Amino acid sequence: MTTDDPTLSFITPRVAAGVLFTDDQDRILMVVPTYKDYYDIPGGYVEHGETPYQAAQREVHEELGIKPPIGRLLVADWWQESPENESGPKLLLVFDGGRIPDSLVKAIHIDPTEIADISFQADCGLADVTIERLANRIKSALATRGSTAVSYLENGRLPGN
Repeated sequence: MTTDDPTLSFITPRVAAGVLFTDDQDRILMVVPTYKDYYDIPGGYVEHGETPYQAAQREVHEELGIKPPIGRLLVADWWQESPENESGPKLLLVFDGGRIPDSLVKAIHIDPTEIADISFQADCGLADVTIERLANRIKSALATRGSTAVSYLENGRLPGN
């Protein structure tokens, strides 16, 4: 719908980009952020002047000290917080980092101001270490990896679920 009504407002979501890495046992590389009380995948917010893909690359390098190749987009998750929360809506993207070789794992050097530790987690145990919507996003990314599709989620779930 096109309108010339200046009273209409459009949202400006915050955009974050994360990367899904797995090891040779199909465990997910998770980071333990110093500022969160749950495990997360490497990544963060897109900064002014960069694309989500560039943000994913930058965040992996900042958090882990490595520059692995990063592949295609796997998941786009629209997260609409409650109206009382002032940070507003977010578009959370997950890119494919593929299988991370042991040599690259050994080269990881975490930034202790952001990351307390790293851990490899089985997908069946995600509910024990992270929030539900992130666990759902990761599982969707794993399921999407074998196809050319991109999964679209809303609040960590398929629309309508």
